[in-house]
Amino acid sequence: MTVVDRVAVDRAELARAALAHAELRTGVRTSASAAMSAVTSAAAPAVASDVTPAATSGRASDDPAGEAWGGAAAGASVHGPDLRVADEVRHLLPGGVLRRGRTVTVTGSRALLLALVAAASDDGAWVAAVGLPELGLVAAAEAGVVLERLALVPDPGIDAPAAVAALLDGVDVVLVGARTALTDADRRRLLARARERGTVLVTTTPWSGAHVVLDATAAGWSGASAGAGWLREQRLDVERTGRGGTTAGRFEVVLPLGARGTAAWAAPVRPDAQVPTARPAPAARPDLRVVV
Repeated sequence: MTVVDRVAVDRAELARAALAHAELRTGVRTSASAAMSAVTSAAAPAVASDVTPAATSGRASDDPAGEAWGGAAAGASVHGPDLRVADEVRHLLPGGVLRRGRTVTVTGSRALLLALVAAASDDGAWVAAVGLPELGLVAAAEAGVVLERLALVPDPGIDAPAAVAALLDGVDVVLVGARTALTDADRRRLLARARERGTVLVTTTPWSGAHVVLDATAAGWSGASAGAGWLREQRLDVERTGRGGTTAGRFEVVLPLGARGTAAWAAPVRPDAQVPTARPAPAARPDLRVVV
């Protein structure tokens, strides 16, 4: 087993442990079933249950004033390489990547939310969605998210802070939606925890301290061809704000619809399969006349 394979296995075990811990905190899994799972599965790294992050060498809960998203070179994070994003949305992020330990807020478009994390998922990253019951699996798959590495916690209930904290410990990207009941103090602690653990935190509601804020507005659709075809692209106007070195601006984004999903959901074709041939059009019948 190569070093890369070992790292991938360790990350998968850590993600499963984080998900199991989140299930315990939200009541999805009982203590008895968790114990049985621990006996029948390979041992996974322990996940801390506290919500308050550990001390960080004297660093404040927020980045120092003026610290830019791209203050370090892309891929230079101590937590590992930064996460790739699709070409269609790369220009929205400073450095063109999802920096580990950073927080991004995306409002106005679930399609944009999925597009931001699809490439990372395809590269092997684990993604968890908390408090997003409206997030559909078909939409996620069509956007390019790998469902085998997608964990859903639709309604975390009153233990939302602990569930999100557990997932931040073992998952590469955590999406947090409106159905996650958090106080301002919870958000500050979780933002700091994401930075410590090197996890990308993506929120769909305003989040104080977010490094990048993307507010999307639908600008139009293309491909319907006056009813003769189907929608192929969605155009969005995106306003970017943030803190540190994030430059404010407005951008246009064109997201392909079904381009990745069509390939993912299409039935495989055997090499020896015969292509059906069109039947010849029937010969025109002669005019019939009444003979008296």
